[in-house]
Amino acid sequence: MNVRTFNCLLFRSLRPCYTHAPALLRSPCRGHRQSTSQPPKHAKQTERSGFSPAASSKYDWIGPPDRLSNLRPIIYHIPENETPLERKLRHLRQETEDWNHEFWTNQNFTFSKEKEEYIRLQLAAKGLSERDDDGRKRNLSSEEMAVFYKHFLDKNITRHASYNREWYRRNFTITLLMARVALQNTWRTLTGREKGKTT
Repeated sequence: MNVRTFNCLLFRSLRPCYTHAPALLRSPCRGHRQSTSQPPKHAKQTERSGFSPAASSKYDWIGPPDRLSNLRPIIYHIPENETPLERKLRHLRQETEDWNHEFWTNQNFTFSKEKEEYIRLQLAAKGLSERDDDGRKRNLSSEEMAVFYKHFLDKNITRHASYNREWYRRNFTITLLMARVALQNTWRTLTGREKGKTT
């Protein structure tokens, strides 16, 4: 793992909840219409893509944003002669990635469903239908939507705080493991030991 890769992963691992907030405040489907009567069937599916990089690849592969969670899935590189410590790090990173995906899939679904219901009720209170005479979907003003955004964030403050605590706990552990792996690799290079023979 080179310095650039380490810094990139460190920055990515330390992002708190609020860096995902913009994704929370827009439709999770990115142009794909989705029924809000029930959660997505694959909301809890941990493997989000059937893509697999070539066995000769030596880098992590990052895919396009998932249409439900808005997070980019990562396929982690498995190094040759992976040490137990490297394996532990990779498994924790993948587990955290899946946990993060599940949280934001559910959160975005809930947000989208409540937002549509809020708009429907506000239009009904004005005596308006959901669509105008030309069949276009009616929207509320920014000021009206701000009321919903604030209410949603206030209602979910405990959930977001809990997410942030777990996010930092996981990433602190990941950062420590990354440091241990880097030290292990440095020591192996200095002593000339073959990879896979140390723990």
